[in-house]
Amino acid sequence: MDRLIGNVGGPKREEFAYPGASYVKVHFDRLTMLPGDYVTVSNPERTESYRYDESDPDGRWAMSITGDTAVVEVHREINPLGLRDITGDLGIGIDRVARGDSRPAPARPGREESVCGTDTSSDAVCYESKDPVAYTKSKATARLLINGTELCTGWRVGPKNRMITNNHCLTTSGEAYDTEVWFNYQCAKCGGYDVFKPTKVWGDQVLATDKTYDYTLFTVDGFPSIEKFGYLTLDTVRPGKGQELYVPQHPSGEPAKIAGTKGEAVGNCEVDNPDYTGYAAHSDVSYFCDTAGGSSGSPVISRATNRVVALHHFGGCPNSGVRGDLLAGRLRTYL
Repeated sequence: MDRLIGNVGGPKREEFAYPGASYVKVHFDRLTMLPGDYVTVSNPERTESYRYDESDPDGRWAMSITGDTAVVEVHREINPLGLRDITGDLGIGIDRVARGDSRPAPARPGREESVCGTDTSSDAVCYESKDPVAYTKSKATARLLINGTELCTGWRVGPKNRMITNNHCLTTSGEAYDTEVWFNYQCAKCGGYDVFKPTKVWGDQVLATDKTYDYTLFTVDGFPSIEKFGYLTLDTVRPGKGQELYVPQHPSGEPAKIAGTKGEAVGNCEVDNPDYTGYAAHSDVSYFCDTAGGSSGSPVISRATNRVVALHHFGGCPNSGVRGDLLAGRLRTYL
């Protein structure tokens, strides 16, 4: 795809429509504008809109538009000394468009995440009345949209501007810069189809990452807009066998779900082995909580403490996550 918008004599508006898509996201290979000009990417109703100008670099993704249609429009403010008429290289170039399907592909999983037996996970909002603590904690969890199409889960760790996910999801600040972080992406009603409008921010700087322990700690741009969703805390103590768990997540990039119904059958979402081997011996905690592709990076939370005892990254029944107490020690100086 190679579309040029806003050049001399060319169109100032282009619509990208993909019926049934859950989001549409354009990639700019060129943003050449005069001072005062800008481009917007919005939905047709303009209830979601993002602005870009000559200060933004070429070769970057625009923020996604929720829904199946994105409208790109160039806004021209001035024509100093007639420069617009004689400058042939002005224009907005779009070389790629990504769109979300109902079950998009997960980002580079370490191993395929797994549903163990019958899937007992439910929409997060289903917990609002029956398990309000789990519901509140789930709000600190975000959907990650990486490089336009890849999906993982991340979450706020501690009160500062800190997010954590898996190393196999993203590793560099460049990747974080092209990662959308969606908070409040959840169904409005239990079992319903309508979702709340998510709060979207960009990833920013990677502070720490490790392949063996499969974590990446990073910051976001626009942190004040997500502070209201709260944060989670890493447990400094390894959990015991049989400890009950719950896992807020975005499986397959879907609206937030929680695995681990309060009081469900023993053994389905509890610690199976607190001394499990992941990428290293003794690095993980194993469990049978239900997950799916896109759940990588989810917090595995103890019902006893409501602290995170593992960073989910592997499937296979049992599923497993990197021990929270190991991460707490490694990341202490950043948190």
